[in-house]
Amino acid sequence: MEHYLTTPISPEDLVTIKIGDIVYITGTIITARDEAHLEALNLHKEGKKPPVDFQGNGLFHCGPVMKKNEQGEWTVVAAGPTTSARMEIFQDEFIKVFHPGIIIGKGGMGERTTKACQEEKCIYGYFTGGAALLAADRITKVIDVFWFEELGMPECLWVYEVENFGPLTITIDIHGGNLTEESKKNIAKNKDIILQEL
Repeated sequence: MEHYLTTPISPEDLVTIKIGDIVYITGTIITARDEAHLEALNLHKEGKKPPVDFQGNGLFHCGPVMKKNEQGEWTVVAAGPTTSARMEIFQDEFIKVFHPGIIIGKGGMGERTTKACQEEKCIYGYFTGGAALLAADRITKVIDVFWFEELGMPECLWVYEVENFGPLTITIDIHGGNLTEESKKNIAKNKDIILQEL
């Protein structure tokens, strides 16, 4: 089933979405990898706020390639997803503190993220690796950039306006479903059956 979501995404928008569904996002997505996650969480611990509001928006695990045009404006060359498992150790805390509506990345995420998504009403969407140009094509505007000097181009916060960003395959829903973990279990089960037959 396909769903078209517009940010800010509310918990009510996510009720009918299940693992295996396809989602397209229009609105705001913000890139953040390891260093940006840690920087934002450290600010929170100090009683400060990061320069962007993640609530209801898309959180994109991405280290984009950017360039400036003749007018000095940032444009997106490529925006391929980063392997999301790298963020598993602190993604649950990030969800609980900043409440993004959807996390976008490559590969799956684990039990901690699944639990946080269920409790805080967030979903995870898998974007196909190797489709960085497709992702860039769905970004209609670079709204802003933060922490560029401190973290560098791939690690800083890029704020994008997107239109029908996707397709995103939902692998974690708000009902506790995790398609990646279910697939692993099915693969292991089938492997055992095949080995017994051999």
